[in-house]
Amino acid sequence: MDPALLDSTVYISALRRGAEGALALEAFTTNVTLWLSAVVLQELYAGARERDLHVVEPLRRRFSDIGRILVPDSEDWVNAGRVLALLAAKYGYEAIGRSRLTNDALIAVSAARLGIQVITGNRRDFSRLAEVCRFSWQFATI
Repeated sequence: MDPALLDSTVYISALRRGAEGALALEAFTTNVTLWLSAVVLQELYAGARERDLHVVEPLRRRFSDIGRILVPDSEDWVNAGRVLALLAAKYGYEAIGRSRLTNDALIAVSAARLGIQVITGNRRDFSRLAEVCRFSWQFATI
């Protein structure tokens, strides 16, 4: 099975759809070895309401227990900075919203390091990142 991780956009869409969203998640995770990015986890906690913590906390524990939380290392941070600089040169600093793209760049470069495909609902940002960073990604809607 190929390794993959879901971007926060996928988890958030699934949460908003309730049971129907949970079923949709299964379609993306059936034939993959699923990882959880620490960056995605941070985004989920940052945006979680009290009522959502019953989903986020078990998710964290489950991936922690099986040793599949992808944590960006120092080289990932350096490479993310390089990717952001390339995009800034190509599109202009304001056009790419570097601070907005930082998390996505970290997800992309850390996933690339381990050959993990990123599954995301954020086509715009990840397609731009793919212009200057070699990583596997797939657009998905839930």
